[in-house]
Amino acid sequence: QVQLVESGGGSVQPGGSLRLSCAASGFTLDYLAIGWFRQAPGKEREGVSCITSDDGSTYYADSVKGRFTISEDVAMDTVYLQMNNLKPEDTAVYYCAAGDPLGTWYNPLGYTYWGQGTQVTVSS
Repeated sequence: QVQLVESGGGSVQPGGSLRLSCAASGFTLDYLAIGWFRQAPGKEREGVSCITSDDGSTYYADSVKGRFTISEDVAMDTVYLQMNNLKPEDTAVYYCAAGDPLGTWYNPLGYTYWGQGTQVTVSS
């Protein structure tokens, strides 16, 4: 069965950290781009970060630069999103996705496979 499985969400206070994981099952992430997206209630899904498996290039939304880090364990077909200095505005359901977005990493339409999502809540 082809699927992406996210884990690592939870509730933290502002300034805290979380690490999200995205594991591929039934296929390999080789030659694919893996993106993290998030969607808050009443808002559109937005691109947070992306890593390309072929050369390891990384991309970040301006809102998370310097706070979030994306990485990949190629052998495990798993991608991580380390989130530091979390803010209340980071609260959302976070999704990982895999595909070939052809340069527009932030566009959800460029991704084929999606995980089920994991909730991240930042609140004092």
